[in-house]
Amino acid sequence: MELSGQVALVTGSTSGIGRAAARLLAADGAEVVVTGRDAARGAETVAEIEADGGRARFVAVDLADVTSVRRLADAAGEVDVLVNNAGIFPFAPTLEQDPAGYEKLFDVNVRALFFLTAAIVPAMIAKGAGAIVNVSSNITGLGVPGGAVYSATKGAVEALTRTWAVEFGGHGVRVNTVSPGPTLTETVKATTAEIAEQQGKVSALGRAAAPQEIAEAVRYLASPRATYVTGATLVVDGGRLIV
Repeated sequence: MELSGQVALVTGSTSGIGRAAARLLAADGAEVVVTGRDAARGAETVAEIEADGGRARFVAVDLADVTSVRRLADAAGEVDVLVNNAGIFPFAPTLEQDPAGYEKLFDVNVRALFFLTAAIVPAMIAKGAGAIVNVSSNITGLGVPGGAVYSATKGAVEALTRTWAVEFGGHGVRVNTVSPGPTLTETVKATTAEIAEQQGKVSALGRAAAPQEIAEAVRYLASPRATYVTGATLVVDGGRLIV
């Protein structure tokens, strides 16, 4: 129960990596603020956590809307652990990328993360402690056709991690990134499962990840076991980048 008495806010936690992370943080004693657009899935996630003996509540948010992001920060209140997990990943070849799709990717993957963190971190600074875990992607280290804009958003996330680690480190706030490889989340299974499985096969471990395997890395970086880790990008991709 390393996070007993703490509040953890996990964006995009009604499915996939976010849901797995929310359940693990709750198992470690945190009260978890579950977020997403779908109230029914939010209720399911909260029920799962409570069935396991944990505590959770759901706050609906549309991360493409900066006003909704501000409402989320207000509803969450003081937070000890912030996991910026939510993201979208529609791919398009550069020559076919439309401005609206480009803007939405940056709005959800970068702008929302930036302004949510800016709203949450003052309370952490006041306490002199806090952990922020951003979720990126190992695509930042690969050349993937069609992934130009998505990769750019995740590169921005990793740059923000390094900057914030320096900005907030003197106040006891740690900021790190988890960079997953191919992961068989519900969304991936429904859309790009074949691609994820192919990417997994060419990794050192020869398979794609389960969401909980990525969530365990989030759990570590959020925990007191990582008190001297900040500004790091922890690549959890089964060795895909080294092959």
